[in-house]
Amino acid sequence: MAKNEVNSDEMERKIFRHKRRVRNQIISYVVLLIFLAGLAVGGLLGVKKIVSIFNEKKEMEEQKQIEDIAQDEEEQPMVEAPEEFTEPEEETDYLSETVENCIAVMSLEDKVAGLFMITPEALTDTNTVVRAGETTEQKLKERPVGGLIYFAQNIKSADQLTEMLSNTRNWCTYPLFLGVDEEGGAVSRVAQSGLADNVGDMADIGSSQDTAAAQEAGAAIGGYLAQYGFNMDFAPVADVITDGNTTIGKRSFGTDTNTVASMVGATVEGLQSKNVSACLKHFPGLGDTSKDTHDGMAGTEKTLEDFMQVDFPVYQAGIAAGADFVMVSHLSAEQVTGDNTPASLSEKMVTELLRGQLGFQGIVITDAMNMTAITDYFTPDQAAVMALQAGVDMILMPEDYETAYNGVLDAVKDGTLSEERINESLRRIYRVKYRDRVGT
Repeated sequence: MAKNEVNSDEMERKIFRHKRRVRNQIISYVVLLIFLAGLAVGGLLGVKKIVSIFNEKKEMEEQKQIEDIAQDEEEQPMVEAPEEFTEPEEETDYLSETVENCIAVMSLEDKVAGLFMITPEALTDTNTVVRAGETTEQKLKERPVGGLIYFAQNIKSADQLTEMLSNTRNWCTYPLFLGVDEEGGAVSRVAQSGLADNVGDMADIGSSQDTAAAQEAGAAIGGYLAQYGFNMDFAPVADVITDGNTTIGKRSFGTDTNTVASMVGATVEGLQSKNVSACLKHFPGLGDTSKDTHDGMAGTEKTLEDFMQVDFPVYQAGIAAGADFVMVSHLSAEQVTGDNTPASLSEKMVTELLRGQLGFQGIVITDAMNMTAITDYFTPDQAAVMALQAGVDMILMPEDYETAYNGVLDAVKDGTLSEERINESLRRIYRVKYRDRVGT
């Protein structure tokens, strides 16, 4: 009995302990479940918190990026879309266009006439011209020459001279050069007629070594010539004379190349400041000859090196100053050309040296072609054609204008001279004539 009771108690204790373990396990499971549930809830809240923080941070970063972009846009210049590319327009050369249009409508007869500069007497076939009347008007329309040169016999009074030149200018079909020899000193057609103050010999100005005086003299001459209606002056003399030379004499600025060069350049500037074209003379240089081309052939023993050292620097100075014309003399320089051909008819002198070596692109005109240095050896038509073949642009005062004109016209028609060669000279001539009338 006692043993059975003991066993029963032991059994009850085991049952109690088992229930207690089950209860504890249930409690543990409940607590674990509650804990896990708490973790789950807390985790969910934590994730939301983290997401919230992340979103806030992201928003802050995005806002900062927006602010940075805005700031960069303010600091950087606005770049506009490029415009559609177009080729730049070439600058229009209105002067060249005007010249080409003028030449294009000229007949061959008018073109050839435009290469001559003659006296008003040769134009009208009269003895002495002191007025421009109906005959002048008619002849200019029939034969529109390139220019007229006037002498003392054509000048009587201020009013007469002004009216004559004005009428002549108004009646010409194409612009006309109205020229005169007005060097100062003894060769001054207007001043010696009493219509202006004579500026004196160039030799005196040269000896003063005052280039300002040379420029003032040029401006004074240009001023009164323009007032009367002239637009061209056969000056200044660019010859460098040797001691004792009387052929040119006081018409030259002197014997020193540098002095003459500076004086010539200054005179050109003075003349052309008054819209009067200057003409350098007498290329390649008459300074050492003892003979006058008016009275027969005049020669020189100078070599090309001599001309380059003594004479050409003067022409370079005049060309650099902008001289519109260079007059080529009838001097024979056998040591340069190889024969006694006058410089005015020599391609070596005109094209190779004056154009090529000295670079002159203006108007080349002959000395008067009625001088015996020409007339004793050539007919008027021969001389005119040879001069143009040499590269000359204008023929001054042929011995017989009609013969010279027809000779050039025939030379173009038979192919001795091309019409394009005539056009080349007309381009140079009309660039000067239209220069002040057309914007370039």
